[in-house]
Amino acid sequence: MPDPETQVAPPGDHPKRKSILGIIFLTLFIDLVGFSIIFPLFPAMLDFYLARETSSGGGWASRLIEWLYQVTGDSGNLFLVTVLFGGILGSLYSVLQYIFSPLWGAFSDRHGRRNTLLITTAGICVSYLIWAVSASFEWLILSRLLGGMMAGNISVASAAVADISDRKKRSSGLAIVGVAFGLGFILGPAIGGIASNWVPPNLAPPEQTFGLHPFSIPALLAGGLALLNCIWVALRFPETLSEKRRAIAKASPRPRYSPLSLLERSIIGQTNRIYFLLILAFSGMEFTLTFFAVERFQYTPMNNGLMFVFIGVSLALIQGGLVRRLAPKLGELPLIKFGLISGIFAFCLIGFTGNHQFLFYLGLLAMACCIGFTSPTLQGLVSLYSSDEEQGQNLGLQRSAGALARAFGPFLGALIYFNLGASVAYLVCAVVLLIPTALALRLPKPERS
Repeated sequence: MPDPETQVAPPGDHPKRKSILGIIFLTLFIDLVGFSIIFPLFPAMLDFYLARETSSGGGWASRLIEWLYQVTGDSGNLFLVTVLFGGILGSLYSVLQYIFSPLWGAFSDRHGRRNTLLITTAGICVSYLIWAVSASFEWLILSRLLGGMMAGNISVASAAVADISDRKKRSSGLAIVGVAFGLGFILGPAIGGIASNWVPPNLAPPEQTFGLHPFSIPALLAGGLALLNCIWVALRFPETLSEKRRAIAKASPRPRYSPLSLLERSIIGQTNRIYFLLILAFSGMEFTLTFFAVERFQYTPMNNGLMFVFIGVSLALIQGGLVRRLAPKLGELPLIKFGLISGIFAFCLIGFTGNHQFLFYLGLLAMACCIGFTSPTLQGLVSLYSSDEEQGQNLGLQRSAGALARAFGPFLGALIYFNLGASVAYLVCAVVLLIPTALALRLPKPERS
C-alpha cells in the first residue's frame, strides 16, 4: 500500500479526483454516523439525567431547572422546561465549534488536511468514550464540550475537496459533503434509536460519577465508529494539499481570526451572514423537532430515529442526485435562492401541520430541499471567492458561522417554543429566512473559469 503522505495533489482538478472523493466521502460518512447517533436520544437523555440529579440530592442542573421555573412562571410543565434546558445544552457544544472550526481550517492550510483530520478524529473518539461512562450530568457536558472543540472535520474535508477540484466542479464536488450528511443522518439516528433499547446491566447508582447508564451502548457505538474513522484516515486518506501550498501558507502572516468576522463587509462575510441566518433558523427547528414530534404525535426514540432516516434519505437524494448535476449547469446562486424559498415554505407547513403526519413529513421534505440546495452551494461560493492558500481558513470561517448560529439557534428556538408554542416558533423561523433570501439577491456571480 502506498504511503498516504506521498500522495500529493497539485492545484486544480486531480487526476484521481473520483477515488479521492470516495475516500473523503467515507471519512465524513463514518464521522457523521457517529455524530448523529445521539440525536433521537436527547429527550430521553435529558429526562434521565435530570431525574438522576434530583434523586441524588440535586446538582447545578437541578438548580438551573428551578431558575427556569422562576423565570418562566410555568412550574407545572416539566416537558417544556426540559425543551428549554435542552436548548441551552445544544448551544454549549456549538460555542466550542464556533471558536475552533476556523482554527482547525487554518491549521490544515499550514500542516495539511490529513494530519488535521487525524487529530480531530482521535479527539472525537475520546469524547464519545467519556460519554459512555458519564454517569453524572457534569461529565456528559464535558464530553460534549470536548466534541465541540474537535469538530473541525467537515471544514477540513471540504477544503480537501476544493484542493482536488477545478472551479467549475467545486460546488458539485462539495455536494459529496452533503451526501455524506444525508446518509449519515439515515444510519446514525437509526442506530441511536435501535441501540436505545439495549440497556446494559449493572447501571451506576445515582451517587456515582462514572459508570454505565442507559445510553452507554449508543455512546460506545459512536466511539467505535470514531476509532474506525481514525484508523481509516491514517491508512487511506491522501494528503490533498501540496507542500508548495503549505509552504506559502506558512510563510504568509498568521491568519487573523476575529469573533466578529461575520460583520466584515467582504464578500466572504456577506456569504457567511446568509449561512449564519439559515442555520440560526434551521437549528432552532432542528433541536425542537424531536420534542415537537413527542408532543404532537407521541413519538418514541425509535420513531424519532425513523424521522431522521426520512430526512437523511431526502438530503442524500437531493444533494447527490440534483445538486451535483444542476450546480455546474445553473450555477450556485439560483440553487441558493430556491433552497431559501423552500425553507420558508417548510417552516410554515410544519408549524401549522396540526395532527396530520402527512403534512408534517411534507414539511420535512421541503426542509431537506432547503438545506440540500443551500449548504453545498454556499460552501462552493466561499471556496470560489477564496484564494488557493485560504481554502481551509475561509471554509472554517463558514463552519464557524454555522456553529455560532447553532450556539444561539437551539436556545432561542426552545425559548420561543417554551413560551409561545411550536406554531409561533416555526413562523418566526420562516420570517428570519426572509433576510438571507434578500441578501442572496446581492451576491455577485463567482468566476468559474
